[in-house]
Amino acid sequence: MKKLIKLISLVCVMLLFLNYSIVTKAEPTNNLDIQAKSAVLMEASTGQILYELNSHQKLPPASVTKVMTMLLIMEALESGKISLDDMVTASEYAASMGGSQIYLAPGEQMSVHDMLKAIAVASGNDASVAMAEHIFGSEEAFVKAMNDKAKALGMKDTNFVNCNGLDVENHYTSAYDIALMSRELLKYPKIHEYLTIWTDSLRNGEFGLANTNKLVRFYKGANGIKTGSTSRALYCLSASANRDGMQLIAVVMAAPTSRDRFNAASKLLDHGFANYTIVNSTKKGELVGELDVIKGMVGKVKLATASDLNLLVKKGEENSITKNIDIVNNVLAPVDKGQKVGEITFSLNDKQIGKVDIVTLETVEKVSVNKVFTKLIKHWLNARK
Repeated sequence: MKKLIKLISLVCVMLLFLNYSIVTKAEPTNNLDIQAKSAVLMEASTGQILYELNSHQKLPPASVTKVMTMLLIMEALESGKISLDDMVTASEYAASMGGSQIYLAPGEQMSVHDMLKAIAVASGNDASVAMAEHIFGSEEAFVKAMNDKAKALGMKDTNFVNCNGLDVENHYTSAYDIALMSRELLKYPKIHEYLTIWTDSLRNGEFGLANTNKLVRFYKGANGIKTGSTSRALYCLSASANRDGMQLIAVVMAAPTSRDRFNAASKLLDHGFANYTIVNSTKKGELVGELDVIKGMVGKVKLATASDLNLLVKKGEENSITKNIDIVNNVLAPVDKGQKVGEITFSLNDKQIGKVDIVTLETVEKVSVNKVFTKLIKHWLNARK
C-alpha cells in the first residue's frame, strides 16, 4: 500500500512538472523587459515580425483606433471622393464626443485638412466622428467600412464599434493587427505631413495643438503614428521610425503608464535598428536580359523584374545572400507584355528569403504572312525616303 501511495505521489509530481514545463514553454519570452500586456515590432516594407509579446491578445486600443480612421480618410482623398479643401460641418452628435477633442460646436465648419490635423496631432474624438459622417454619411457606415478594411488586411483579432476608440463593449484589436493597419497607413506619403507635426494650431491660431506622440520630437527618425489611453485600455501606442531606409513599426498595448509605453516603443525600435538591416535586392523594371521568341514578329524580347524586393536580414549577413536566376529557354509567340518567364530567388544559409518574378517588357505578335508582307512594304517605303 505504501509503495502504491509513493508511486501515485511520484506520478502527480511528474504531471505537475510536465504541466509547468508546457505552460512556461508556451509563454512568450519578454527578453526586452517590455512593461505592457502586448507588443509587436514589425519591419514595414517586408511585413516581417522582429519581436512579439502576446501579439494576438484582443485588447481595447483606445485612440490607436484612429489609425484605421486616418487610413480610410487617406483612401477617400486618393480616390477623389473628398479633397483637403472640402469643408466639413460638425453635427450635434460629433460635437458631443468626450475625451480628447477640439471642442467642435454643432454646425461649425472646418476643412478636411484641419480635421485630419486635429485627428493626427490632438487625437480629436469629435473631429474623427465629423470626418466619418462627412465621408460615409454616418459613423455606423464608416465603422462598417473600418471592419471591412480590417478583414481585407487580414486583421483577424479586430472588431471596431466606433471610429475614435472611446471605451465601449466589444471594441477591440491586437498589437499584431495594429501593426498591419499602421503599415498600410504609412504607404500614403501625405500622412507623414500630419503625423510628424509637433505643435500647430486651428481656428486661425486660437486653438493650440500639441502632438500626443512624444517620440516624434525625442526619437531619432520617428515619423508617426498614434497614441491612445483610456481607463480600460491603459496606455497604448503605435510608433514608427525610419533610419537608413528601414521603416519600423512598434506597437505597445496596455502599458501601466504613459512613460512605460514610450520606453517600451523606444526599446523595440532600438532593438530593430541595432540588429537588422534592409537590403534593396531589386527594383521594379530592372533589366535582366533578353529571351528568344519562337514564331514571333521579332526574334527577341526584353526581360525585367516585376516588382521591388527588399530583404530583411540581421546585420553582418548582407554579404552572405546568394542570388539565383531561373528563366525559361525560349517563349512561343504571341507574347503578352508582363508575361512571367522566370524568377530570381534570394537565399541565406540555404534558406530562401525572397523571390521576384521576371517578366517580358513588350508584346510580341505571332508571325503571319500578312504581317510579314506589311512589315516588308513598310521597310521598303522607309528605305526609299
